[in-house]
Amino acid sequence: MVSKTDDIPASVPSCSPVDLPREGETANGKDTSETALKDPCACGHRGDTAVMNGDAGHDQAEEADSKQDGNADADPAEDANEQEVIVIQDTGFTVKIQAPGTEPFDLQVSPQEMVQEIHQVLMDREDTCHRTCFSLQLDGNVLDNFAELKSIEGLQEGSLLKVVEEPYTVREARIHVRHIRDLLKSLDPSDAYNGVDCNSLSFLSVFTDGDLGDTGNRKKKGNELEQIDCTPPEHILPGSKERPVVPLQPQNKDWKPMQCLKVLTMSGWNPPPGNRKMHGDLMYLYIVTVEDRHISITASTRGFYLNQSTTYVFNPKPANPSFLSHSLVELLSQISAAFKKNFTALQKKRVQRHPFERIATPFQVYSWTAPQIDHAMDCVRAEDAYTSRLGYEEHIPGQTRDWNEELQTTRELSRKNLPERLLRERAIFKVQSDFAAAATRGAMAVIDGNVMAINPGEETRMQMFIWNNIFFSLGFDVRDHYRELGGDAAAHAAPTNDLNGVRAYSAVDVEGLYTLGTVVVDYRGYRVTAQSIIPGILEREQEQSVIYGSIDFGKTVVSHPKYLELLEKTSRPLKVQHHAVLNEKDTAVELCSSVECKGIIGNDGRHYILDLLRTFPPDLNYLPVEGEELAPESQKLGFPRQHRHRLACLRQELIEAFVEHRYLLFMKMAALQLMQQKANKDKTAALHDTSPADAESESKPQALDVSEKVPDGTPTSPTSSESTLTPDDLEATTVSENSAPENQEAPAELKSEVPTANTNGTHEPSAAERQNGGCDSLLEGKEADENIPELAQAKELAESLAAEDGSGIDPKSREVVLNACKAVGSISNTSFDIRFNPDIFSPGVRFPEDSTEDIQKQKQLLKDAAAFLVSCQVPSFVKDCLDHSSLPMDGATMTEGLHQRGINMRYLGAVLEFVDNMPAKAQLEHIYRIGISELITRCAKHIFKTYLQGVELSALSAAVSHFLNCLLSSYPDAMAHLPADELVSRRKSRKRRNRVPGGGDNTAWASLTPGELWKNITSEAQSYYHFNLQCESVDQAVEKYGLQKITLLREISIKTGIQILIKEYNFDSRHKPAFTEEDILNIFPVVKHVNPKASDAFHFFQSGQAKVQQGFLKEGCELINEALNLFNNVYGAMHVEICACLRLLARLNYIMGDHPEALSNQQKAVLMSERVLGIEHPNTIQEYMHLALYCFANGQLSTALKLLYRARYLMLVVCGEDHPEMALLDSNIGLVLHGVMEYDLSLRFLENALTINSKYHGPRSLKVALSHHLVARVYESKAEFRSALQHEKEGYTIYKNQVGEAHEKTKESSEYLKYLTQQAVALQRTMNEIYKNGSNASIMPLKFTAPSMASVLEQLNIINGIIFIPLSQKDLENLKAEVQRRQLMQDSGKIEEPQGGQLELDDKLPVDD
Repeated sequence: MVSKTDDIPASVPSCSPVDLPREGETANGKDTSETALKDPCACGHRGDTAVMNGDAGHDQAEEADSKQDGNADADPAEDANEQEVIVIQDTGFTVKIQAPGTEPFDLQVSPQEMVQEIHQVLMDREDTCHRTCFSLQLDGNVLDNFAELKSIEGLQEGSLLKVVEEPYTVREARIHVRHIRDLLKSLDPSDAYNGVDCNSLSFLSVFTDGDLGDTGNRKKKGNELEQIDCTPPEHILPGSKERPVVPLQPQNKDWKPMQCLKVLTMSGWNPPPGNRKMHGDLMYLYIVTVEDRHISITASTRGFYLNQSTTYVFNPKPANPSFLSHSLVELLSQISAAFKKNFTALQKKRVQRHPFERIATPFQVYSWTAPQIDHAMDCVRAEDAYTSRLGYEEHIPGQTRDWNEELQTTRELSRKNLPERLLRERAIFKVQSDFAAAATRGAMAVIDGNVMAINPGEETRMQMFIWNNIFFSLGFDVRDHYRELGGDAAAHAAPTNDLNGVRAYSAVDVEGLYTLGTVVVDYRGYRVTAQSIIPGILEREQEQSVIYGSIDFGKTVVSHPKYLELLEKTSRPLKVQHHAVLNEKDTAVELCSSVECKGIIGNDGRHYILDLLRTFPPDLNYLPVEGEELAPESQKLGFPRQHRHRLACLRQELIEAFVEHRYLLFMKMAALQLMQQKANKDKTAALHDTSPADAESESKPQALDVSEKVPDGTPTSPTSSESTLTPDDLEATTVSENSAPENQEAPAELKSEVPTANTNGTHEPSAAERQNGGCDSLLEGKEADENIPELAQAKELAESLAAEDGSGIDPKSREVVLNACKAVGSISNTSFDIRFNPDIFSPGVRFPEDSTEDIQKQKQLLKDAAAFLVSCQVPSFVKDCLDHSSLPMDGATMTEGLHQRGINMRYLGAVLEFVDNMPAKAQLEHIYRIGISELITRCAKHIFKTYLQGVELSALSAAVSHFLNCLLSSYPDAMAHLPADELVSRRKSRKRRNRVPGGGDNTAWASLTPGELWKNITSEAQSYYHFNLQCESVDQAVEKYGLQKITLLREISIKTGIQILIKEYNFDSRHKPAFTEEDILNIFPVVKHVNPKASDAFHFFQSGQAKVQQGFLKEGCELINEALNLFNNVYGAMHVEICACLRLLARLNYIMGDHPEALSNQQKAVLMSERVLGIEHPNTIQEYMHLALYCFANGQLSTALKLLYRARYLMLVVCGEDHPEMALLDSNIGLVLHGVMEYDLSLRFLENALTINSKYHGPRSLKVALSHHLVARVYESKAEFRSALQHEKEGYTIYKNQVGEAHEKTKESSEYLKYLTQQAVALQRTMNEIYKNGSNASIMPLKFTAPSMASVLEQLNIINGIIFIPLSQKDLENLKAEVQRRQLMQDSGKIEEPQGGQLELDDKLPVDD
């Protein structure tokens, strides 16, 4: 979501982490031991339980466990981990560097660094950046580039390293020229606009004018208030309907290029002839200086010098003077004064930029808007385009990279201890990101027609390609492979399913099992799959090489013991059941994956698995099967529905959540039975005899099962009625969730949504429950849990059963577990273990006779999972949106939110219907609107895909602009511009027709009309999402659903990779279309790939969060700093997760009072978010808001305002004004304006915030009370006491009703009311006096207070959910004690939290709001 990553594990781990040992947790328990840093918190559990998070631990840590699963054998070494943490922070030392022509300078280095990293630093430093070809020498010995500093003898504190110029080679000369070109282009944003070399945009510096962080000391002293201009541009004010595009990319004055040279290119005289080679000539350059002097330069082994060649005469003799210099920059500085001056200025500016504005990102980020940039001559770019850059820049000199070998060897690196794991993860991450970049380039080359097919004779759709050791295939159904499954639609879905499978298997990371590097690229309407190549696969027929699985969807199946052994290790974390299928000879074959999954042993002896498209079980809601009935919850909502293809799978997140849900159910059932047994001991054993009989009923839905097991006479525990859990309660109380551990503290949060669904079919939780945001239910689940004392006993029992063979346990207890196992559909009878058979309902797969019963169970399990998705996950997603714990702002964050809950996007229609039928629909309007715009743009994307396939390259921009006009422009008869005739060859031979994949009639696209497109969109919405869109044109859609055209434009551009010219578009003109072909600048690929994780770093991060949640800020801060180090170690400097880390660190710095540090960390977070996620990504908007707060606290008021205005503008573009997050933003702006005494402006923002808060939080919420109070304060400052009183009274009433008279908030409000009344009376008195006595009245001076900065800051902290803790040691101790006391009281169900329960805790703890 707009992820509040700050508070992932919000629960304080319960102090009894009892838990079935599952999912490789044995490995994990040890593995987290390094998290248990020095200080166990007072309640006696070590730091690592924080990661495990109480009894809900197993699935949270699952990602992590599964990773460690493979190294269970490395366990003994794990105990050494405690020390390793310290090793990593080995202290750095300082060395002196002496470069030719400069003063020696000091450089801080760390023993882990390689010599090469010093090279990098020198190539970046202002005074040494022009050198590339040098060696470092210590006492005359040349240092090896790849040696770690700690391994170098004699290198210590204060050593002097000399930079020694080395002779050039052709490769070194090219590297030098490329480096000089990079320096000349270092401020030029064109690479970022063109999406190359992992450059991306960042605009933060435009708003801060470089006055942040360390440079903040240059601030103008004296009071800043005078020179602030606070008026925002018109379009940012509340209520403005204007949504300009241009401010998205404000002008950055640094980008006005300073010209150093007019031309720098390779000369036409290259390569040097043989006789010149023997004089040491490596290559020739041609240069035109700014003064218009044309010169020719020789690069020789000794350096660069002028020669006497001209454009038409070759004369390689040195000119006189030849200016021989080792560096090209030194040579040019002697020849051209302008070069010298501008190059120096350029480097000064380059070095001043924040490093995060320059470092490459790990994966390419594309911008959907760009200005018109001049296309300049650039030798390096030209050369790159035509040599696929292989020979000289790759790691392994002289050969293309063997991607498969690199990907697999990095996996084989040792991972016994922390440093080794870091090294391994870093290597994996690096190779993956390089591979993704290469695969993307290759896929584009394939579609653009620059790569020869390996089967050129076949029809274009069937062609396959190899480029740079990567295999490419197109997403079409060739050879009717997918005919049974939905043809091309299935062939289009298969690559993404396969990629999800690859992600899952690489996350489990089992030693000895290998997957292919896989990248899926959508480009120009085609889907290309790029895969690394298994050694030897191309020389053999597929039939011979597959030794496991099936190549014909299950007709012939083979198996292999080694594969079974390897896959068995993955079956637990991935929940795949070991099962048998029949082959063509009717013999049973054992498998531990779906039949399509193929095992091939490569020539390198490694065991590869591929075609993982069915790793996860089928989604029965979208797979109608003859004679199979779905669960009533699904049927009620109109499932099963027909889908385009039969490959619809459940997501891994759903499987996890479902298993977690079943686990809670299992525990509750065992506990209930134990209670019964206890009760029955006192009576007779009569009741008991019935239970074996019940076991017969396992194939019924489990809800019945439970009720049979709880005979009416069962006495329940006296304390609470809750514990007579009816099956419905059970269903309801155990809805748990995978992504946010908070809920596992209180599984009942979801209340009885499920039961209500059972009764009235419309699936509506009652309005009353909705109103109070579900605070009271927080306890029901807890009490229910606590008051079944047997629950703990049940857990112990389950654990001991799992631990031993169960022989020492009395039969009654065993029977309890057996019954509970059967009820929840566990595959084992002695412990909880749910797995799925992915082959159920696969066409063509047959199962042996003897497994019929098992198959029935599996079918039931699949139906239950499908029902769980619609009856639990969808409502819980909506509930999260309702209580604002999930705040999607655009399509991407909404998609992410649904995916975290395991809801596939094909359910979007169902989710929207669910929202539409909610009683609290008004409070979900933003979700509905984002959902509708996502639905429309996704449908448009589906249509656009096939539309583009029929367009030839010369007409691409015309076709794209025509499509956008039909989609977004109000102009009724959008006409396409066909390419002008002079470009269409007269004798167009028939043979060339089929060159483009999918060829055919290449002008069909021009006949699309807006009416037709919108008709297609509504029918696509109906057929794919089963949603009834009621609009026939873009204007109707905008009108009916409250959409914005600029938002739709942003969404469709991002989804399809279109880049448009940044200018103002008139969408609403009825006289001319909005887009012309000149407005379409580029079309980019949309890339999906594996994201390798830094597991150790993530553990530290989570423990740090948990510590912070418990109020141990110092320890939390240390852990998160450690996490940051480890993240940097694995990912390099730029990554989304590092961004979250920095944000949390900044927040902690701020809470602990270190404002400058907070500012510097948050500045990094903003820059990183802009670079890695995009300049207008919802997370970036949030980062801007945090930064503004810290700027304000640091006294940089005008910067704070600029940042807030920027955030507001971005938010308007991304989701419009009507969004709950806008209320927070406007409150921030209003408060800052109040602080600088701009009262009228301030009121506009605060009153808008009040309106939005009332709409989304309900008029009686505490947020609204706070809004009233803020408005009242501004009115007070304006001396309009009547209005102030009116608002404060509103606030007071809310406080009184919500938290009671005694609460300090209510008291504060009542004090303030008294004060306002006094002021109002005094004012009235004065006025009367004036009326009565005219001008000679004796006037009492009135107190009009301008608000103090401190009071404004206090309010800012409150609305942003930050509460300060006075950090004296004693207070901290008390606080910890208080938190634990609360924890205990909550656990025993004593605290009846008031509905504003959050508030009480807020006063104590920094909680991210």
